[in-house]
Amino acid sequence: MRTIHTDIITKTIRDMCIEANLHLSPDMERVIKEATKTEDGPLGKQIMEQLCENLKIAEEEQIPICQDTGMAIVFVTVGQDVHVEGGSLAEAIHEGVRQGYTDGYLRKSVVRDPLIRENTNDNTPAIIHYTIVPGDTFELLLAPKGFGSENMSRIFMLKPADGEEGVKTSVIQAVKDAGPNACPPMVVGVGLGGDFETCAILAKKALTRDLDSPSPLPHIRKLEEELLRELNQLGIGPGGFGGKTTVLAVNMETYPTHIAGMPLAVNICCHVNRHVKRTL
Repeated sequence: MRTIHTDIITKTIRDMCIEANLHLSPDMERVIKEATKTEDGPLGKQIMEQLCENLKIAEEEQIPICQDTGMAIVFVTVGQDVHVEGGSLAEAIHEGVRQGYTDGYLRKSVVRDPLIRENTNDNTPAIIHYTIVPGDTFELLLAPKGFGSENMSRIFMLKPADGEEGVKTSVIQAVKDAGPNACPPMVVGVGLGGDFETCAILAKKALTRDLDSPSPLPHIRKLEEELLRELNQLGIGPGGFGGKTTVLAVNMETYPTHIAGMPLAVNICCHVNRHVKRTL
């Protein structure tokens, strides 16, 4: 049995909140720089160059890469042979978010009640997803999610007869509807299968997958490539000002589903698709 104290978890989450908001992950930085070179629309290229300059300034000045520092989404993978001591695991994560957003001078965007709209003033609570696995591993994956793009996300309860074409049509429609509102160029996370809520979690998790790691399933990898090509033919372009760089990547995750359904979720993220992973 391996023991991990909540103090370590809190400090790790604190540091991850700050890092994720100040430094774009290497895979995201790479695709943005590559897209800047290949974008041939004059205004689109100018926007891409400004995004690269923004990343450089954020790095040099140690300030957030986006003013919307997001709602903290945390994926926790816990081995069955791990014992967490020192208090509640959930509270340790929330405290880490509180410290990270306070100490890092990050914008606090969470309201206590969806209708009353009173700010919690520390960006808590986080949204936490747990996965229990064999062994003694303990992994934390943090993804601060801004809501300009989150508001453009969709769920489609497709029928099995809709097939692959139905999936492609729905994803393309979601991106069309998002247009400039999702701060393109975007990363498109797609969740296919499971049920109503499972496909949404799959889509959110898909956004955190390294862009250098396509789906291991050949038919899904092919679908990701086709969608990326077709989405970039929409002409929305960087900032919505036109161009061939509307989407930087399409990541799709799947799960078994019922014979009568084919749930599909599209979770869109802007060009600051932030995620940080730590193994304790």
